Amino acid sequence: MLRRLLAILLPAAFVLVAAAVIPLGTVIAQQRTQEVYVDRLGDAGRFASLARTALETDRPEALVQELDRYEALYGIPVVVVAPNRDIIAGSGSLAHQRAVLAELGSPETLTVALAGERPAPPTTVRPWDSSPLVIAEPIGRDSEVAGAVILAAPTDRLGTDILGSWGWLALFSLVPLGLLVTASLPLSRWVLRPIGRLDAATTAVASGDLDVRVDAERGPPELRRLTESFNTMVGVVSGALERQRAFVSEASHQLRNPLASLRLAVENLAPHLTTEEAREAHAVAVDETTAMHRMLNSLLAATRLESVTGTEAVEVSEVLESRVERWRALGGARGMAVSVDVPEGMRVLAPAGGLGSILDELVSNALRLSGGTRVEVRAEEGDPARISVLDDGEGLPEEEREAALDRFWRSSRHQNTEGTGMGLAIVADLVRDAGGGLTLGEGLDRTGFGVVLTLPRAD
Repeated sequence: MLRRLLAILLPAAFVLVAAAVIPLGTVIAQQRTQEVYVDRLGDAGRFASLARTALETDRPEALVQELDRYEALYGIPVVVVAPNRDIIAGSGSLAHQRAVLAELGSPETLTVALAGERPAPPTTVRPWDSSPLVIAEPIGRDSEVAGAVILAAPTDRLGTDILGSWGWLALFSLVPLGLLVTASLPLSRWVLRPIGRLDAATTAVASGDLDVRVDAERGPPELRRLTESFNTMVGVVSGALERQRAFVSEASHQLRNPLASLRLAVENLAPHLTTEEAREAHAVAVDETTAMHRMLNSLLAATRLESVTGTEAVEVSEVLESRVERWRALGGARGMAVSVDVPEGMRVLAPAGGLGSILDELVSNALRLSGGTRVEVRAEEGDPARISVLDDGEGLPEEEREAALDRFWRSSRHQNTEGTGMGLAIVADLVRDAGGGLTLGEGLDRTGFGVVLTLPRAD
């Protein structure tokens, strides 16, 4: 966002400086052109006066000498033209004089001068213009016009002078341009700072931290209102999730005692049952209450697992050391061996306080559902790091692996096994929220079932 804002501010700064410099450069060029025009117009007026005297006295020698000296000194040719457009006098040779007349930009210039009027001043001369600055001054006025003086001033020096002025102007314009460019970065950061805080808070919420709040006391009014709405939204979402988890936990706890009483009452009916049908029905009732009791325990475990929020850097070997003995004890009770293969010092970004619970869930699933003889927890360093829970049991058909990540899904072979069908789906969500992933595949010896967690590496 900072680069996009700078991409808008920097061109705007260039346009702003150019909007001030270009008209000023045009004014400078006009001013220099007018200064040269006025100087040459004075010279043309003096030559017109000398030409009138020369024509009245019929002595053009002094006029010709003056014109030759003027061109030799300033490099500006001058031609005196009669009303019939014949050349009366001029500097240089006759061919040179005719070439000067041929360089007139428009024949109307000479026509207007011979009519007794001074032509309009020339337009602004620019450094790349090569045509001379032509000035035509009538000799006399109205019906007494005796000819016209044509002065063709080269514009090389004028163009160089204008170009030099433009160069200094461009150099001085770098000062405000530099100030604008220098101020654009801190200005952009100041403008985007409230948005940056909102972005960081949104990222924290997306990673599961619902306790984050943004300061709503600073920034423009619109952003303060947006911040207040964001804080309210996070509070509402956090409250709703807490109420949902509290309801599941409290409902499970509250149902335990009535369910235990119901199971005890059902079991106490056994001595009073005299028929085979009654005893069968009693056995079914005991099994159902036992299944309900397991369901409540699983719901409590799922609630604790789903309450994990945020991410943290953890050392995998330390997490496993605190749990491997319990896993082996559970495996021993089921006749299964549990082994761990994790390199020392391996650190990953995992759900905050939840990696142990996630591995508990995966190992518990392998011990309860695999029907095999051993379970292995294996970790491999890399970016991302891989943590695998593998067994050598029955495995899961490939067509059922995708459905296994759906909540409440249970394989047809495990309908009567303890569990809710929610643990694997919750684990997948937690790992994704931590920036990792979960995939299902083959287990040990290419026959069992395997769950592979990929988690970002933590330095």
